Amino acid sequence: MTEYGRGYGSEPWHPEDPLYGDQGSSRGQEQQPQWDGQQAHRYPQQADPYAQQQYNGGWDGSQGGQLPYDPYDPYGQQSPADPYGGGGRDHYAAPEAYPPPQHPHPPQQAQQAQQAPQGIRQQQQYQQPPHPQQGEPYYDEGTRADDDWRAGPEPHEPEPREPEHAFFADRGEDDDHDDADPREERRGGRERRGKKTKKNKRRSGRACLVVTLFFAGAVGTVGYFGYDFIMSHFGSAPDYEGDGTGDVQVDIPENSTILQMGLALKRAGVIKSADAFSEAAVDSKKDKILQPGTYSLRKHMSAASAIELMVNPKSRNGLTIREGLRSTDVYKLIDKKLHLKTGTTKDVAETDAKSLGLPSWANDSAKTKDPLEGFLYPSTYSVGEKAKPAAVLKQMVTRANQMYAKYDLEGNAQKLHLESPMQLLTVASLTQAEGKYKHDFVKVARVVYNRLKPNNTETYGLLDFDSTVNYARSKSTLDTGSVDDLRHFNDPYNTYKFKGLPPGPIGNPGEEALRSAIKPAKGNWYYFVSINPEKTLFAETNEQHERNRRIYLKEQEKNK
Repeated sequence: MTEYGRGYGSEPWHPEDPLYGDQGSSRGQEQQPQWDGQQAHRYPQQADPYAQQQYNGGWDGSQGGQLPYDPYDPYGQQSPADPYGGGGRDHYAAPEAYPPPQHPHPPQQAQQAQQAPQGIRQQQQYQQPPHPQQGEPYYDEGTRADDDWRAGPEPHEPEPREPEHAFFADRGEDDDHDDADPREERRGGRERRGKKTKKNKRRSGRACLVVTLFFAGAVGTVGYFGYDFIMSHFGSAPDYEGDGTGDVQVDIPENSTILQMGLALKRAGVIKSADAFSEAAVDSKKDKILQPGTYSLRKHMSAASAIELMVNPKSRNGLTIREGLRSTDVYKLIDKKLHLKTGTTKDVAETDAKSLGLPSWANDSAKTKDPLEGFLYPSTYSVGEKAKPAAVLKQMVTRANQMYAKYDLEGNAQKLHLESPMQLLTVASLTQAEGKYKHDFVKVARVVYNRLKPNNTETYGLLDFDSTVNYARSKSTLDTGSVDDLRHFNDPYNTYKFKGLPPGPIGNPGEEALRSAIKPAKGNWYYFVSINPEKTLFAETNEQHERNRRIYLKEQEKNK
């Protein structure tokens, strides 16, 4: 009920309340439902739990147990009894609250009603239910309004409520209302609904706050990653313009990717972003030719300008080690590059060899002339002006280890029935030194293996290579002397005197020589001689080889 509900005044209902009764003669013409005493059983009078709270007297006793009627006090009294008392007058069934319907009664019923004693008439009035609004269904707790309001009361089934989340469940003082008197609930319904509305507002406010914060965070996250996605896929990366100014030296480590190169250049102040460098490298199709190393560049360069300068040999502080070069010659190149005194790098190699990262099988032979021979891999290395000899040598050894692991020298040495990977590396160095042209390397490697055979009746296990003698003498010449003289030259690298392989490599072989030593060609050749760059003659016997030598001499006379 509302505050316009059943009060003590003469007008207990608000005119706009759907339960408001007869509103005057303007509706008197409408047909009213017939009420009689037979319908009183539908609304039996219930015992009032508040019957013990009747007023037995006035507050001051001066008004015979009645409070003066105050028309402005909806809870004031106009009757001698408490409206909630059992013996008092029930204003919910009083004629003032529910005026009788304004339609003619049969004359006999009207006359009987007038002649009935006042007590009986009052009892009949108590038994009459409240009249519904004209033309509208009657609603009350415990009844259901269908198309016919006279369908009678039906049991009230409360609607199922969805379980509330623990966050929104704020059951405080409201939990007490379950045991409240139904009439108290009717009288104070609006007041409790007002309390519930305030609590619901507080709950709704907290729910809205949580939802708002959630969506704000979601929108922020989506916005951030969305911007990053758009910029990475559709936006251009930050970049400088022009060729830059000043001078800066940048070291790019081995095995660096294009992105890692860009990051190194960005840290040095050369370019503005690594993404711009990657994009420029791919767009120019130079991402495959960019190599790690030390570069002389400028600051604040555009990514495209930096790439153009990096592919220019003049900008790269490179040190090129050609294939087959001996270690002693590599030391001289490093001294020259770093502007050091001749012999400085050689001394570092002798003292720091064990700290440069050599593999465990590199020290198999104690008779090697240089522990780094064969491990200064032929390539182009970036060497800055302030680099140290040990750092340059270590860079070369690291590169050699990578290549030797790639070709599995240890496993292939066993397949070829060699004693160690060191011997396989030595075969590769002999192939590199003896083979004049790369397209002959596979046959030259086969000659090496054939001469190493114990049943060899052509050279009887001797290699007879001038290259080994030149290495032992630290020379490079075709005139090594007669064979008889070479047989008396006492050096473990002299393959004219000592059978089998020399103690170690005689140079630093390249990749082609390494592959040829691992997979030599098939053949019974024991000799070979190169007539010209396009042609090398191979022979299985010494007689065939002598004929090939005469051909070689004729070619030499033609070229004089």
